[in-house]
Amino acid sequence: MKKYLLAAGAAVTAAVAAAALAAPAAAAPAAPARDTTSTSASASVSAAPSAAWRTVRSGERVDAGGGYTLWLTRQGKHWTGPDGFEQFRSVVDGNLDLTRPALSHQGEGTFHSGVYGGPELPGRVEVTDAEGRVTRATLLQLPGRPGWGVWYAHTAPSDHDVSVAFHAADGRLLVELPGSYA
Repeated sequence: MKKYLLAAGAAVTAAVAAAALAAPAAAAPAAPARDTTSTSASASVSAAPSAAWRTVRSGERVDAGGGYTLWLTRQGKHWTGPDGFEQFRSVVDGNLDLTRPALSHQGEGTFHSGVYGGPELPGRVEVTDAEGRVTRATLLQLPGRPGWGVWYAHTAPSDHDVSVAFHAADGRLLVELPGSYA
């Protein structure tokens, strides 16, 4: 199922659409690395980064693997999946309070992504499935530290929801979206 979740601080908002949540596990590096490289053409497609934090130009298309492409603009997160249907998650519509830690989650099968934000420097986003497998997400942000960015990860297939946690650069848990493991 496609799942859209949002958390700001301790508040959690959920809205469920359609499809099946699950995903392929990828071992994450022990510590996030910062990669500030970007391509020169905003319409170009970049390879999925190996670093946990990457600065990209507005409109720069990032190949997130599995047929997914992401790009950021000042208005928010844009993405397409294998079906080619373009989707958008706004960061300017008032749904995310970026004055405190915020996190959203959109799940489409084994692909998970969302927006992270707030006043703290981001450290990492981790996706944990019901079996306890943790996948570290790749973080993307625009130049100039706008206070928000996008995360994405592919996880192992699972019959249950996943939980998503956003950590500060110093490792502190800032906000978490719990999974429902019923």
